Amino acid sequence: MPSAETLEESKKSAKNPASEARFDLANRLFFRLYQSANMLHKTGSRAVEAEGLTTQQWAVLGALSRERAREGMAIGELARYLMVSRQNLSGLIGRMVRDGHVAIARGGHDRRERVVTMTQAGRHVWLDQAQPKIRAYYEAALADFSGGDLAHALHYLLKLLGNMERIDAAQAAQGVSRLGDDHAPDEGRRVPEADPAVALRPDARA
Repeated sequence: MPSAETLEESKKSAKNPASEARFDLANRLFFRLYQSANMLHKTGSRAVEAEGLTTQQWAVLGALSRERAREGMAIGELARYLMVSRQNLSGLIGRMVRDGHVAIARGGHDRRERVVTMTQAGRHVWLDQAQPKIRAYYEAALADFSGGDLAHALHYLLKLLGNMERIDAAQAAQGVSRLGDDHAPDEGRRVPEADPAVALRPDARA
């Protein structure tokens, strides 16, 4: 039998159809984002698999290819930029070092900090091999999108991302582990592989 609280909530919902309609739209939106993130990882990784890359490695190389990252990025800085945990990023960087795409060195000012840079081999893979395939992938994924469609989509995604960053900050203030923290869980809160908070090369937020 429903509790008094459940009945009261049902009454409130029945009296506020606009709120229910908004919740339904939000639920559909976030589920589509989840599906899109999974499809991005699957189809994006296939697009660059011949180069030995995944979408996660693609995102790292994209971040390191920016002009402001010419001298490299500290592990913590890169984790915050990509919005992943340092723990997850460290494993990813280790594989990329093994493949020769990036290198790790001690920081110039803080010797305790590790700095990640793109190697010449990594730059060749990124610029000469991956970029043409990424461009083709973008064109296929964004078929029938006008320039206006792209601008509006980017605007609303950045707006959503900003709201989620505020949620993250509020949760951190309450003692909840943040994605960029060393103690963030490895799997529990991580979106599978294709982090939806990660734009593969989000220059608009650089």
